[in-house]
Amino acid sequence: MYYTGIDLHKFTSYLTTVDSSGAIVKQENLKNIAHNFVQYFSAIPGEHLTTVESTMTWYWLNDLLTSINIPLVLAHAKYVKAIAYAKVKTDKVDSHTLAQLLRMDYIPVAHKISNENRTLRDALRARLKIVQRHTSVTNSMHLLLAKYNYNSPTQLTGIHEFQYEQLSEVEELLNEQMLDLEKQLYPFLIPNDDIQRLLWIPGIGKMNAFTILLEVDDINRFPDVKNFFSYCRLVPSARNSGGKAKQRSSKDGNKYLKVAFSDAAIHAVQYYSIIRKYHNSLLRKKNKNIAKTIIAKEIAEIVYHVLKNKSNFNNKFRGQQLEHKKSLQWPRVVNPYA
Repeated sequence: MYYTGIDLHKFTSYLTTVDSSGAIVKQENLKNIAHNFVQYFSAIPGEHLTTVESTMTWYWLNDLLTSINIPLVLAHAKYVKAIAYAKVKTDKVDSHTLAQLLRMDYIPVAHKISNENRTLRDALRARLKIVQRHTSVTNSMHLLLAKYNYNSPTQLTGIHEFQYEQLSEVEELLNEQMLDLEKQLYPFLIPNDDIQRLLWIPGIGKMNAFTILLEVDDINRFPDVKNFFSYCRLVPSARNSGGKAKQRSSKDGNKYLKVAFSDAAIHAVQYYSIIRKYHNSLLRKKNKNIAKTIIAKEIAEIVYHVLKNKSNFNNKFRGQQLEHKKSLQWPRVVNPYA
């Protein structure tokens, strides 16, 4: 067996291959052209295992190596650095370190999203960036009016009126792009059975359902609900030292799931009296951010069991029957309660 560490960059990659004893067999800096990689591995007959850190550009490399029957292990970039800190850091050193960690089975493995979901997930993330730009433009429009204490854009004149009209055109364009991208996702996601199950859960609309399904990818990679909470950034990090304990929001995990469940919590509190009552009881003891996170965790636990068991939501929150069910209208294409 040969083990190859790949230090992947935008235009080039440094490869180091070691054998089962850890001896270097080959090292080479390659341009990121498919033929170069095929030629590199063809020159070393035998069984190969490779690894690369989870950067933003690993898709093409994974597809290429899969096509020539070479498995690729995706390494968690943050944890690799924690395991293998080096004072001297070069592409050559990094690739060699990855190869040796792979040989010793010390690679902290990151999840590789399934091929069928990764395009949809990236499109959904692109939509979120459009939403963020749209929000920024909208805030700029409100700020322009607030500067002069105006209630309506009709009160603006001259250059300020022209500026507001430009912002309005950009806002309209971004809104159209956002909706167009949503519609591209509908045929792939609306008929999905898991999406249909998620839509019955309090606070979860179609976009949150899309986000949860695509960011989770495979719920079975989480052995229990606590692991799922951690991945969704719903568990605070802690620093205990010298008799002092501090808690803060965790930066480990998936930021998109954190946003989705936080948004779901806000809507659940707004529309369900039982959840609102529980939220109000939390506010008497906790600050509003912690209270919202606790509601988000309750919703995340429901999602975990619904996806894990492929079961329909039982319309209960913390053991209490909710006062109403969601409507049966689109985007529901089937009625799981029928």
